[in-house]
Amino acid sequence: MDIKEIENIVEGILFAMGGTVEPSKIAKALEIEDKQVVEAIESLKKSYEDNNRGITITEIDGAYQMCTSPDIYEYLIRIAKQPKKYVLTDVLLETLSIIAYKQPITKSEIEKIRGVSCDFAVSKLVEFGLCTELGRLDAPGRPMLFGTTEEFLRSFGVSSIDELPELSQTQIEEFKMEAENEANNVEVTI
Repeated sequence: MDIKEIENIVEGILFAMGGTVEPSKIAKALEIEDKQVVEAIESLKKSYEDNNRGITITEIDGAYQMCTSPDIYEYLIRIAKQPKKYVLTDVLLETLSIIAYKQPITKSEIEKIRGVSCDFAVSKLVEFGLCTELGRLDAPGRPMLFGTTEEFLRSFGVSSIDELPELSQTQIEEFKMEAENEANNVEVTI
């Protein structure tokens, strides 16, 4: 294996791993000496510096990690300060609508309505700032209660949950039928 091939592999490994990687682990994977890995890392590091690249390789306690160059920190901060966009999948929208119309509501109540686990969906909605924990239900186990946030109202262009459109009895029945059909079509594998 020539030095260029080793560099390419080391670069890919450091990029993919994200965190620090010991040269000995890379050497073992490539079936070469630790010294050859360190030489490849140093060559890559010098190449990044010579070409004024946006990335660099940093040594941390005998291990190496691919990092952004300190020269671009200012731009990273600008990007990080930009508002984050999130994508609401059908599952998230369904869970959000249940929370919006039934709040305050527990995860188990959401799961009864949806017929499936809602842990991931509720966690994502809380992460996106659309839902929040409102407290605990005064019942055995004291389950957490969830409701919508001001961010939810802003995002959907309403000033209060009272402005949410009312569902007709026909729509409610259609939703129930869809949920039942979905629950009946789920395959169970053992």
